[in-house]
Amino acid sequence: MGFKEHSTRPPMSSRRVIVAGGGAAGFFAAITCAEAAPGTGVVLLEKGPQFLSKVRISGGGRCNVTHACFDARELAARFPRGGQALIGPFQRFQARDTVEWFESRGVKLKTEEDGRMFPVSDLSQTIIDCLINVAKKAGVKLVTNCGVEEVRRAGRRTFEPRNGLDAERKIEQPLPPHPNPLPWGEGEPLAVLEEKSGSFVSEPTSKSQTSGREGFELKLSNGEILDCERLLLATGGCRTAAMGRLAESLGHSLEPSVPSLFTFHIEVPWLRSLAGVSVEDAEVMVPGTKLRERGPLLVTHWGLSGPVILRLSAWGARELHGLNYKFSLLVNWLPVLDEDAVVDELNRRRKEQPARLVVNGPIPPLGARLWEQLVLASGVEGETRWAELSRTGQHGLVQQLRRTEFAVTGKSLNKEEFVTCGGVKLSEVNFKTMESRNCPGLHFAGELLDIDGITGGFNFQSAWTTGWIAGKAMAED
Repeated sequence: MGFKEHSTRPPMSSRRVIVAGGGAAGFFAAITCAEAAPGTGVVLLEKGPQFLSKVRISGGGRCNVTHACFDARELAARFPRGGQALIGPFQRFQARDTVEWFESRGVKLKTEEDGRMFPVSDLSQTIIDCLINVAKKAGVKLVTNCGVEEVRRAGRRTFEPRNGLDAERKIEQPLPPHPNPLPWGEGEPLAVLEEKSGSFVSEPTSKSQTSGREGFELKLSNGEILDCERLLLATGGCRTAAMGRLAESLGHSLEPSVPSLFTFHIEVPWLRSLAGVSVEDAEVMVPGTKLRERGPLLVTHWGLSGPVILRLSAWGARELHGLNYKFSLLVNWLPVLDEDAVVDELNRRRKEQPARLVVNGPIPPLGARLWEQLVLASGVEGETRWAELSRTGQHGLVQQLRRTEFAVTGKSLNKEEFVTCGGVKLSEVNFKTMESRNCPGLHFAGELLDIDGITGGFNFQSAWTTGWIAGKAMAED
């Protein structure tokens, strides 16, 4: 089975760079490398049938490309994990650079009120088309349905059959020395294995004759063996242990992975009856912790979501995981008013609207449906008029408006952003080049690293930045 052709053939090269992972970080790294060093053969491998699948669904299909935050330190402060390590990289390539990069290639971005930036078209396909077209123009070889199964340092291992095959059938795959042609052309396999059910075993090390680096040999999911001098792993978050095994096989250790952006399950019938209701400004907190956030809130069929919940989940990813996602959540529905102001507002209604039902007198900006449910949940009867509201009833309503307590019973991953907390330890990576400190020639980008940001385009910005830095470094001899 050969490589599926997606691009025109670039110039023959004595150097090859392999990018594993066809997401945002992988594409940006491949393009940057190919543009910075046109004589380098850059191959981008995606194990799935489509490139940029996460880009496609992000932002509800609009793609939240980045965030209008143009100061490196302020931008880095939006990352619960990895922010300190990103300050330097953001000083080299930040949100303003991302905007200029896309606009210089024909894609204009717009800024929404909350700072999120989208393509003017409001279509993620615009970003996908841009990246694929620019990659082709730069001469990147694009390959789908072809993942990396195993990686070894060049000359360090041989390929040994499994299933009890005898030693005489052991297959060793010596790859031709550089310059080495790239596998251009449909159905043109490179070093196809005669036996595809095998595994690598250790052998003595030999250095690459071209650069002093050992280089890498990759076993691909189609059974082929491919070699390169530089390798970038941009395979996404380690949602399972298997997703980090390539990095581990090359000497890296991983921070345990847990979900970072998720919504809360709350089994309260009156709340779930409000599915679809949103509040522009709410404050949420977890008692007994320092977790507190303020912003837009959305009621769903399973509980609570929206930017404020996603931000809380990001900052509390490990702490909430430790609680097994079962904890108390307090919601202040009117954070613009302190308690005295809320009391004054209720007293004003008692004075000005004595005959009106309490359930029919919402305090802006709360909507009528939410107000009614909050009143009833506080213990005030639906037939109670403002003139009849007791002091005890009013106190209960004030507490309900400012400190509604919910029992969170679980979580759901946010469908638009599958972000995890955890990954390759940052101390093992040089952030000036995104190169491994443990394995020369190996680079990382994107969510495979122990980096994650809050919702709002920050995780994509991390992907663009780390991909750009890795691409620049891999382009160097």
